[in-house]
Amino acid sequence: MSGQQKALLAALGVLLVVLFAVAVGAGSDDRGDPTARHPLIELLGRAGGGRGAVDPASVDADCLAATGQLVVDGRCELRVADPGGLRTLILRGPQAFSVRATAPGDADFTVTDEVEPAADGSGAVARVAVDRATTVLVSCPAGCLVTIARD
Repeated sequence: MSGQQKALLAALGVLLVVLFAVAVGAGSDDRGDPTARHPLIELLGRAGGGRGAVDPASVDADCLAATGQLVVDGRCELRVADPGGLRTLILRGPQAFSVRATAPGDADFTVTDEVEPAADGSGAVARVAVDRATTVLVSCPAGCLVTIARD
């Protein structure tokens, strides 16, 4: 290895150490928000043709009101038509509710999630991955209104 290559390798090593030190020093001590999404990731997802939301018109339910909202009194079964690929069913409501659905792909299990309203007052949001025609069970013991959202 020539002297020039050694100097370049040493400079690269120093640069990596400096970048690591800056990354560690620029970090914060908070735990962060696990549900938050970085804007750059959202942009890359849209640019790369990332999965979109399930069209609310492709969802049918006995508890579906004329307003387009789900009036859930205990529990309600949502029948989602085949979205033609991996999509996200987004459900929003002002109160806590739970959802249960089969996992996408060849998985042979059921996924359950209980969502609570956000601390900022924006309500509860459930995101369910759907890749084929499926049934999603929405439950709220005291009754609630749930909206099928596009985002």
